[in-house]
Amino acid sequence: MRNYSKIGLILFVISLMMIGCGGKQQAQEGDRVQMRYVGTLDDGSVFDSSRTEQPFEFTLGAGEAIPGFDQAIVGMAVGETKSITISPEEAYGERREDMFFKKSVADMPVEERPEVGTMVQLRGPQNRVINAEVVEAEGDSVTLDANHPLAGKTLNFEITLLKILES
Repeated sequence: MRNYSKIGLILFVISLMMIGCGGKQQAQEGDRVQMRYVGTLDDGSVFDSSRTEQPFEFTLGAGEAIPGFDQAIVGMAVGETKSITISPEEAYGERREDMFFKKSVADMPVEERPEVGTMVQLRGPQNRVINAEVVEAEGDSVTLDANHPLAGKTLNFEITLLKILES
């Protein structure tokens, strides 16, 4: 009879270990998760935050977030907070020279002459919207930069996994 008690206790302990000793879930690829974050640059300036808005919700591995952010969430437990650093390659990529181009002012989609710093939306292949910043305005043409504003930058995040909504 005693051996059965020991076996029962061992099986009970093993089952607790398998469910995570308290049921804390860990995020896995394919999970829909909800989180809060603050994103900063190396100089400490905040470029984005979900602290004062609705929590950020997305599906891990579905391409809804930058790759480095996605990868950092995998394995996190609900309620866990951590700080991460994401290189440009795992975020918005390096700044590319081929994303700079000249365009005639007459072909610009704005009514007034665009000034340096103005953001414009252009149509690219397959009618895709391209956001670009006017970086130079000279004569009848402007030079546009279609790089993402965070391209080439290392991004720092403090993230808290709030919920795993569905797997």
